[in-house]
Amino acid sequence: MMVAMQPGLITSAANPLAKRMRSLSQRRNRQREGAYLVEGVAPVWYAVDADADVETLVIAPDLLKDSPALAMVSERERLGTPVARMSAELFTRLSERDGPSGLAAIVRGRIGDLDDLVIGSDSLFMALHEVANPGNLGTIIRTADAMGVAGVVLVGDTTDPFAPLAVKASMGSLFAVPVVHEARLETVFDWAEAGGAATVTTSARAPTRLAEVSLRLPMVVMFGSERSGLPAAALARGSAQVSIALHGRVSSLNLAVAAGIVLYEVRRQLD
Repeated sequence: MMVAMQPGLITSAANPLAKRMRSLSQRRNRQREGAYLVEGVAPVWYAVDADADVETLVIAPDLLKDSPALAMVSERERLGTPVARMSAELFTRLSERDGPSGLAAIVRGRIGDLDDLVIGSDSLFMALHEVANPGNLGTIIRTADAMGVAGVVLVGDTTDPFAPLAVKASMGSLFAVPVVHEARLETVFDWAEAGGAATVTTSARAPTRLAEVSLRLPMVVMFGSERSGLPAAALARGSAQVSIALHGRVSSLNLAVAAGIVLYEVRRQLD
């Protein structure tokens, strides 16, 4: 028995929207177009609630079924946001997820500059030098959101915060926490010092345990790359150089885990 297709349902991978969704899986296309793909009910809903610049909402009715998100999509469509409807088979082929929910959005946005961040008397910022893993970055942004971080500075050659894995791991926090880029660590130090912010540098080889340091706001907490950590000169320039006390056999932690521990201890001391 043949199943009748819904009118207006996109079924072909040759459709321009399907091609656009596939193209946004590549960093160079995201950077050129100033757009990226967000997938999943919670992340897309966060984007809408945060007034992100949603170019198009994409739904697969047979996957989304009776989700409460349908009411949100209908409301956004009524207010003028374009909504495209796609077959479950095509949506699944284009999805970066196992078991896709049937909701995605093309969102316009670019990474900001360091000048976009203003240091206030109670500001807490993070700087990440050459972070390479998009899943780590997305998780760190989510943790930064939970800990009240005012902005995340990506320094040097870093992974893309708009990469699908980063967007997924951030669980919508990408829309709540400003993320900017700066080419040089020295510029971040100068910016922090000009704004009166302490610079806390972190490393497994730092001489002082985090819990032993007296912390104050405003502050910029700095983390190095997964592979090599902060350069020695940057670590030494911090107004405090701290490490996490480890009690087992391992000598280091996953970057996202380490960032979570450090941010928790910062908030524990300051609250």
